[in-house]
Amino acid sequence: MPVYRTASEEETILLGERLAAEFPKRRIVLLIGPLGAGKTTLAKGIVKGLGAASPDEVSSPTFTLIHEYGSEGRVFHIDLYRLDEARELATLGLEDLFEREAIVLIEWGERFPQILPPQRTEISIRPGANDEREIDVRAIA
Repeated sequence: MPVYRTASEEETILLGERLAAEFPKRRIVLLIGPLGAGKTTLAKGIVKGLGAASPDEVSSPTFTLIHEYGSEGRVFHIDLYRLDEARELATLGLEDLFEREAIVLIEWGERFPQILPPQRTEISIRPGANDEREIDVRAIA
């Protein structure tokens, strides 16, 4: 898959919308990057592109851990930043979410590789100067 470059928050949201159109109805998507890289901004575009919510309705689930968007849970947005150990994941029911016909967006999921399904999409975001981002999209398995 190609590497994309965006130069603003708006461009990152638009890219998320375009990427959403390429996802099957069921997919695990890791959003990888340092704090402030634009993971949630890209998630806003993906959620919008899937018709599940508008960008201003999407926020980081840092404290709630999971946000659900769309009718019947079409999109789940998960943030594992605040978790320190894999045992803390047991109460989240991630295995159940992974089995649903939904798009599951996971921020900081790379910290817990043991929970990740072999088939997934990994999106790495590298911030540059100003609001520029380099976004690498890779389908795994």
